Amino acid sequence: MPRELTSTTIETPRLKTHLRAAGDADKPALVLLHGNVSSSVFFEDAIARLADLARVIAPDMRGFGDSQTAPVDATRGVRDFSDDLHALLTSDALGLGGRPVHLVGWSVGGSVIMQYAIDHAASVASLTLLNPGSPFGFGGTKGVEGTPCYADFAGSGGGTANPEFVKLLGAGDRGTDSQVSPRNVMNAFYFKPPFRPAAAREEAFVSGMLNTKIGEGNYPGDLTTSENWPGVAPGARGVNNTISPKYCDLSGFADIDPRPPVLWIRGADDQIVSDRSMFCFGTLGELGAVPGWPGAEVFPPQPMIGQTRHVLDRYTRNGGRYEELVLENCGHAPHLEHADRFEAALRRFTGIG
Repeated sequence: MPRELTSTTIETPRLKTHLRAAGDADKPALVLLHGNVSSSVFFEDAIARLADLARVIAPDMRGFGDSQTAPVDATRGVRDFSDDLHALLTSDALGLGGRPVHLVGWSVGGSVIMQYAIDHAASVASLTLLNPGSPFGFGGTKGVEGTPCYADFAGSGGGTANPEFVKLLGAGDRGTDSQVSPRNVMNAFYFKPPFRPAAAREEAFVSGMLNTKIGEGNYPGDLTTSENWPGVAPGARGVNNTISPKYCDLSGFADIDPRPPVLWIRGADDQIVSDRSMFCFGTLGELGAVPGWPGAEVFPPQPMIGQTRHVLDRYTRNGGRYEELVLENCGHAPHLEHADRFEAALRRFTGIG
């Protein structure tokens, strides 16, 4: 039976972190970490369903949901988020007692848990990467080894966010008048149409998006101009810069020791993280949506799936193990679009049920 969720805030030396949780304290610990422009509310159903056999914890990252608004130092890659998570999971208030945790990371959350494993491999029982970002960051690279398209990593970072979307997000827009309203972006890209959450859940998810803190220190971050196409390069602050390949390189995951098992779950029709992402300037340029595209030899669509597989294959050659589960007729949110299959795969893989 579903367990009652709790909502609380725990203060660590790094951050006041809000989290949703359920399940008995003596059960295995299962941590669910959300992605960009979202919050732990996107995991509420999963928390309730999994809490019979695990202590399920879903924190809001800094600048998201109801956690503290604190600036993000992008020059550290995703380490601000990873270090926040480590401070939370080792806090006496959470009461995990230092036991290894099962980590689930969705989108940017997948990048964060990979960094967590790089820094704290012995503390990780398993990783489930749920439509994770590429280990070589988002935007501005080509080839499976993450070769930069330009030396200044143009085409990635804080300047790549749609300005109208950022404006509407900051204004708390809940409508559908604009094609890039938060609600329309969620229903078109977080999920594969015609999937749509029940009305009450949709409102909760939109609220979770609107809780994103807007600014140069948070979402989307600052930018620099570039002489290279498309004219913007990463700044040094904020979320979208943390996942720029200028600062985000998780290829070292292949070399960690010990090597917890990895489950990679992805939607076959994901438009956000794919080899032809609709949020990648290489794809947009090829389609003619952004003028001046220098061509596929210079700036092709980023092979995000190929890059992830390249690093995980290296992980396997080094003695690790991973499984890949591709869900057909599924977009960027398998835990919502195919909740039963997601739950069954997670239970089997982690051994919690």
